[in-house]
Amino acid sequence: MNLEPPSPQSPPSPPSPQSGRWHKGLRAKSVLALALACLLALMFAGIIGWQILDGVRNHFGESFARNLTLLKRQSILTPITCDLALSRRLANSAIALQWLQDEHDASKKSLFFQEAEGYRKDFRDHSYFFAIAKSRHFYFNDDTKPFSNQPRYTLDAAKSTDGWFDGTLRQTENNDYNINVNYDVPLQVTKVWFNIIVRDGKRKIGVAGTGLDLSAFIRDFIATQEPGVTPIILGQTGAIQAHRNQRLIAIDMAASTARPDQTLAGQLPPGPQQAALGAALTQAIAQPGTVSVFQATLDGKDQLLALSYIPELKWHVVTAVDLKAAHVIDQSWLNTVVAALVVMLGILLLGFGYAVDHLVLQPIRKLQRSATAMAHGDFSIALPVPGGDELGDLCRAFGIMATQIRNHTAELEQKVWARTQALEQASQDIARAYAQINHSIDYASLIQRSMLPTRQMVQQLGHQQFVLWRPRDVVGGDFYIFRSEVQGYLLGVLDCAGHGVAGALMTMLAKSTLDHAMNQVGIASPAALLRHTDSTMRAWLLHDDLPRGIATNMDAGLAYVDCAKRTLRYSGAKISLYLCDGQTVQEIKGDRRAIGDRRPGTYADTDIPLLSDVTYYLTTDGFLDQAGGDLGYGFGNTRFAQMLLDHAYLPITQQAPMFDRVLDEYRSSYPQRDDITLLSFRFGPIPTASAQP
Repeated sequence: MNLEPPSPQSPPSPPSPQSGRWHKGLRAKSVLALALACLLALMFAGIIGWQILDGVRNHFGESFARNLTLLKRQSILTPITCDLALSRRLANSAIALQWLQDEHDASKKSLFFQEAEGYRKDFRDHSYFFAIAKSRHFYFNDDTKPFSNQPRYTLDAAKSTDGWFDGTLRQTENNDYNINVNYDVPLQVTKVWFNIIVRDGKRKIGVAGTGLDLSAFIRDFIATQEPGVTPIILGQTGAIQAHRNQRLIAIDMAASTARPDQTLAGQLPPGPQQAALGAALTQAIAQPGTVSVFQATLDGKDQLLALSYIPELKWHVVTAVDLKAAHVIDQSWLNTVVAALVVMLGILLLGFGYAVDHLVLQPIRKLQRSATAMAHGDFSIALPVPGGDELGDLCRAFGIMATQIRNHTAELEQKVWARTQALEQASQDIARAYAQINHSIDYASLIQRSMLPTRQMVQQLGHQQFVLWRPRDVVGGDFYIFRSEVQGYLLGVLDCAGHGVAGALMTMLAKSTLDHAMNQVGIASPAALLRHTDSTMRAWLLHDDLPRGIATNMDAGLAYVDCAKRTLRYSGAKISLYLCDGQTVQEIKGDRRAIGDRRPGTYADTDIPLLSDVTYYLTTDGFLDQAGGDLGYGFGNTRFAQMLLDHAYLPITQQAPMFDRVLDEYRSSYPQRDDITLLSFRFGPIPTASAQP
C-alpha cells in the first residue's frame, strides 16, 4: 500500500474549555490535603486519647470485677450456707441417728420422717434425702413426688452413677460434707447436692442432705443480664461446678475427677495463663474473702478474671469480664466530642476551599483554557498576559512550548510517513520469504515421502505389513527401507539424528550410504550392511570440521527374511526387533552403539526361525520415548510389549490405527517430542481371535 506524504492541514478548532474541571480538581486536592493533615493530627490525638481511655477503663474494670465478684460471693454464700446448715442439723439430729441405727423400726422411722418433713419446708428446694450405708437404701422426698417413707431405690457400688455415695464416705475426718453436681438416674434430676456424712461416733453410717435444681441454681445465682460478664463457680480443684453453658459443668465430682475441658484451666491457653490461674486459686484459698484478679484469654477473648474463695462451701466464685463489651464506664460523652470535632473540621474545610478558589484557582483558569486548546492541536490561541509572579513565568513557558511543538509536529508527520512506507515494504518481503520457505518444506516432504518404499512393500507383501510413519515436523529424520530379491526381503527402520530439515537431509545421506552398502555387500547379512554403512559414514564425515554440538549418528534395525529357508536374520544399532505370537512378546536387542557413534559398533547377525503365527515389529525410539500419562513419563518398552499383546488378535492392517490411537491417548496434551516410525510384517496366516489374551 502506497502512502502519500501528509499535506499541511489547518489545526482543528479547539473545544470549549472546561475550566471547571481544573478548577474543581485543584480545589478538591487542596481541601483533601487540608483534610488529610487534620485527620493525621486527629489520628495521633485519638491514639493518645484512646490509650488514656483504655487505661481508665482497665482501672475501673478491675474495680468493677472485684466488686461484682464480692457481691456474687455474698449472694451465693447466704442462701447456700443456710441450706448447708439445715442439712447438717438434719444429718446430726438424734432422731435421724436412732433411725439409721435401726432402719426397720417402724416407730423410729415414723418419728424421723415427721421431723424430716419439717425440715423440707425450710429447704430452698423443698427436698431432702438419706442414704444408709448398711442397707444402701436411698430415701428422697420433694414437692414433685408423692411423699414416701420407703426407699426410692438401692445404691449399687458397681454402678458409676452411684459412685458419689462411696466417694463421699471415703472423705477424711476433717471433711464431713461435699457439694456435688450430679445427675440422679433413678430420680431423673440434675441437682447441686449437699452431701453430709452421718456419723455414729467415728463410724460413718450414711449420707444426708438436700439438693438444688441445677437449672434453677444457674438462673438464680449464675445467669446475669450484664453484657460482657460471665459468673462461674469452681470446685476447690478448679473443676467447673456452675456455668451458664451446662456442657462445661463437671458432673459427680464426689466419685471421679473432672475432664480437662470441664475445668477453668482447660478453657485457657496452655502456658502462663494456666499458671496464673493456679497461683490465683492458691492465693484465694489462703486468703478467703479477698479477690485475685488477672488477665486471661477465655472463649477467644481477652478477659479480666476475678475470683474469691468461699471456705464454707469449698467453692471459688469467678467473674469473667470482657472489658470491651461490659459497661464499665459511661462512654456516651465520646459521641458529643466526636460530633463537635466533625463539625469543626467541616467548617475549616469550607473556609479553606473558599480561600483557595478566590486566591489561586481563578488566576489559573485562563491559563487552563489556553493549555486545553493546545492539547487539542490549536497552537495559535492567545495566551494570557504574563504577570510578574510564578503564573506569569508559566505563561511564557507555554508560549515557547507551543512554538516548538508546532515545528516538531510537522517534522514528525513527515518521518512517520516515511517509516510507514518502509514497514509496509518489509512486511511484504517477509510474507514472500515465508511463502517460499513453506513451499520449499512442502516440496522437501514430497521428495522424502517419494523415497519411502511404500508401494514396493504393498506389491510384495500385500496385507501382511503396515508402516506407522509420523514425523514430528513436516519433514523428519526417520525413514524405512525395503528391498526384495529372489531369495528374500530386506526390511528396516532408521532414525537419523535431528528433526525437521536437518533430520531430512541426514535421511538423504543415510539412504544413499545404505544403498551403496547394499550394492557392495548384498542384503543377506544385516550386520555386514551396518558395518559397511558405519565405515562409509565415518569416511564421508572424517574431513568435515563439524561443530561438536551437531550429531551425525543414526539408529538402525535391519531384518533379512530368507523365504526359501524360512529364517529371519536380524542386526540392529540401538533398535530392537519385537516378536509377538499373541501370548508372549520376545525382544531381540541390537548393538548398543549407533552408526556414526564416537567408536565403531560390533554388529552381529541373529538367526531365528520364520514362524507363520508370529508378527514382527521394528520401531524407532520416538514411540518408546514419547512423554504422556499423569506424570509425563515415556511410553516405555513394557507398555509397548503390552500393547502388542492386547492387539495381536487383530489383522495386521488394523493394528496400525489402533497403535496410533493408543499412543495419542497416552500422549494426551503432551507434544510429540520425536519422529515416530513403526514397521510390522508377518509371513503366514493371521492369528485368530482365540489368541487374544
